Amino acid sequence: MSDHHTYKKIELVGSSPSSIEDAIGNALAEANKSIKHIEWFEVIDTRGHVKDGKVGHYQVTLKVGFRIASS
Repeated sequence: MSDHHTYKKIELVGSSPSSIEDAIGNALAEANKSIKHIEWFEVIDTRGHVKDGKVGHYQVTLKVGFRIASS
């Protein structure tokens, strides 16, 4: 067992028609299907899509950190 860990960060954009929290959850849920050892996220940008003068979708850009399995 190693006495340290090494991590990698990727950038994702999640979206949801209902909330920022759901946009974050959707991005993490999709990433979790193919990336193991996800350990943290940072919200780096929040924006939205406007449709007919109302919020159509919330969009959140995340940096997601995951541990390299062998570290």
